[in-house]
Amino acid sequence: MPKLWNETIEAHRRAVRDATLDTTAALVAERGLRSVTMSQIAEQTGIGRATLYKYFPDVEAILVAWHERQVTGHLEYLAELRDLAGDGRERLEAVLEAYALIHHEHHGTELAALLHRGEHVARAQQHLHDLIRDLLSEGAKTGDIRDDVAPDELASYCLHALTAATSLPSKAAVRRLVAVTLAGLHPPS
Repeated sequence: MPKLWNETIEAHRRAVRDATLDTTAALVAERGLRSVTMSQIAEQTGIGRATLYKYFPDVEAILVAWHERQVTGHLEYLAELRDLAGDGRERLEAVLEAYALIHHEHHGTELAALLHRGEHVARAQQHLHDLIRDLLSEGAKTGDIRDDVAPDELASYCLHALTAATSLPSKAAVRRLVAVTLAGLHPPS
């Protein structure tokens, strides 16, 4: 097959997949996790059920793929913040605040319980840990971050502390949590 044909088919498959993921997420948000069926997804997406089954075996598989796409987008956003101009402390603060706000916006739900298990989540958590650890290492070298605790341990401290953002009532409270977390990273006097 000509290259253009292959690219066109691949673009069509991506479009169908993305539409399926978006439609499923919207239906779950509207109707609830247990109320969404493959038939509803196919109808709302505008594809046949047989076509939908070629892409995904069930609703859970669609939701896992949707979540994987969301997590990848979050990691890309955090990496963009890490790569912004500014000193290491500013970049660390930007990454930690964005991570905490992501947690704040995605409260614990039945959907979160379903999706926050699995290999893609473990890989994402490791990637996030490494990203923050590297920023902490950089800050320790410049004297902006304490160096009496290993960067791996400090990264775990940050990630665990900021998961509390899920239960906070406002973005202002999330920012205060980030400030307290950052205070724990100051070099000892």
